[in-house]
Amino acid sequence: MIDWKEEAEKTYGFRVDVLRRGRGSWILETDLGLRLLKEYRGSVNRLEFEEAVLQSLDGMETLKADQYVRNSEGELLSTAEDGTRYIVKEWFADRECDLKDEREVLSAVRALALLHRQFRMIKRQETWNMRSMISLPLFEAMRRHNRELKKARTFIRGKRKKNEFELRVIGNFEIFAAQAVEAERGMERLYEIHGKEIADGYAVCHGEPDYHHILIGNGYTAVTEFNQMHLGVQMEDLYYFLRKIMEKHDWNERLGRQVMESYERVLPVSEVERQVLYYLFLYPEKYWKQINFYYNANKAWVPAKSTEKIRKLEAQQEARESFIQTVIQGV
Repeated sequence: MIDWKEEAEKTYGFRVDVLRRGRGSWILETDLGLRLLKEYRGSVNRLEFEEAVLQSLDGMETLKADQYVRNSEGELLSTAEDGTRYIVKEWFADRECDLKDEREVLSAVRALALLHRQFRMIKRQETWNMRSMISLPLFEAMRRHNRELKKARTFIRGKRKKNEFELRVIGNFEIFAAQAVEAERGMERLYEIHGKEIADGYAVCHGEPDYHHILIGNGYTAVTEFNQMHLGVQMEDLYYFLRKIMEKHDWNERLGRQVMESYERVLPVSEVERQVLYYLFLYPEKYWKQINFYYNANKAWVPAKSTEKIRKLEAQQEARESFIQTVIQGV
């Protein structure tokens, strides 16, 4: 077993006073400040891409990021004696954004808009043309997910004895599937008509702006965990974060409008971007996730949590549709 305190001190040259477990990582209290250490399985090119982007945020007062720390040899990636590869980043003692607190939600979305605005100023480099760094057209994922939905429905139909989860899927499939197909076709038409504008507007995206990754500090907001960062349509980020908020707040239209207004006060959304956002929201992603989880897991036993999530999706469907029509299309 690796002594991470000794390993970090030897490789990075700082003194570790306290070492404790984090979420899939180690938190280090050092004489130079808080640090996070975690194993890394990606490439050095990927790390260099992330470091180059994050350095553009260095020095900003109200927006901070978990910058990488190079080791004593000047390398981003370190290797322990047993071959374990790991990285070290600057870290924060602040707590995660509370989605129940509307003020924190609005602070978080302002930080996301600031992040996007700053990322749009970064000049794209040729070395960033790796597959993991560039988003595919958004309708391609929708098309793949729609094939998976059909496979799962065919399987469920063929079962003689169905549990509650399966009966609910049979009962509500047409409603959600129709939205999934409409979203895929609409997004594809959007790329056919505005493909060049969309591609030319590709900018750095966080990739997973979950509330776990947005920390509320004293006078600043810290955005962390950029391991899904890529070049793409930044509306993916806004959709991801806003959908999480709306699911927690039962698709509250008032709050949804406030979130959009807060974002647009920092970074206006173009008409094409708004259409992208509309089709992202129209696609029933949470429904697909539940069915895909079911289809790829042990179908003989469905967790009660999965059935409850399907029930909740049904219960929220009317509010979700109203939100899409009035907030996303109507803002």
